[in-house]
Amino acid sequence: MTIITKAILSLCVLASTGILTETMSFAQNRASGRNRQNNARRIEGAIEAGVSTSARIFVLRLKPGQDLREELEKLTKASNIRAGFIVTAVGSLQKASLRLADQTATSTFMQKFEIVSLTGTLSTDGVHLHIALSDTEGKTIGGHLVSGSIIYTTAEIVIAEARDLFFTREMDAQTGYKELKVHKRVRAQRR
Repeated sequence: MTIITKAILSLCVLASTGILTETMSFAQNRASGRNRQNNARRIEGAIEAGVSTSARIFVLRLKPGQDLREELEKLTKASNIRAGFIVTAVGSLQKASLRLADQTATSTFMQKFEIVSLTGTLSTDGVHLHIALSDTEGKTIGGHLVSGSIIYTTAEIVIAEARDLFFTREMDAQTGYKELKVHKRVRAQRR
């Protein structure tokens, strides 16, 4: 894996968690060979971030009738994905179940949709997924993906896991929700 590929994968982790960083600074530091002793660091106050230089890639194709969220949760647990994020996804739904912005109840939509975006983080401690869908007239709707979103023809999904990190979801007193916490993964030394 080239340094550029490693930098892009690392930046995808940061972008998928909503953290804005100085991308050029990271790439320049990696390219110049400077060693980052402290990969886990604080950026702008209470936002936690991490950098990984190694990734594991999963490619998944879901078939008609499968539940999008439930299949992603199954893959996450079965593959022990500890710091995953959605790289890309395309496909279609015949039924969409979403929690819309600032709502507590699930909204269900019974019609054909194209998946125009699927983003989020995945770990054995929980997933946080957002989806944007387009209807037959090109109108879009989006929100938190919840169970009950059923594949129409296919869903083709690429997931990456940052091998040097692990995610947990911990209660945040400020938001009242379990929020992402990024940790550096400690690996056993090889002899």
